Amino acid sequence: MQYLLSVINDRPDLATSDEQAAIDVFNDQLQADGYWVFAGGLGSPSTATVVDNRGEEPVFTDGPFVESKEFLIGFWVIEAPDLDVALKLATEGSKACNRKVEVRPFVAE
Repeated sequence: MQYLLSVINDRPDLATSDEQAAIDVFNDQLQADGYWVFAGGLGSPSTATVVDNRGEEPVFTDGPFVESKEFLIGFWVIEAPDLDVALKLATEGSKACNRKVEVRPFVAE
């Protein structure tokens, strides 16, 4: 099963060089152990554009969808046999990046 591990940031600064080094080690271990699917970092919420095309014309709004002091700064997509393994990996990822990590399974449709 695949899981999204969302990295939640609550401060404006990006990863320090020590944090980035720990993230790199964690990423390498995910790949070596066969859990890695994809990962990436995101720009700050101020770089976001929200697109809403539910009406007659699309509406483009600068800035984040939700005003919050916490925001998504990066993520991992992993393949894990079950939630317990995903939570273990999220625990290691949280330690590596020094931020909170939310775990959510992808829903099979």
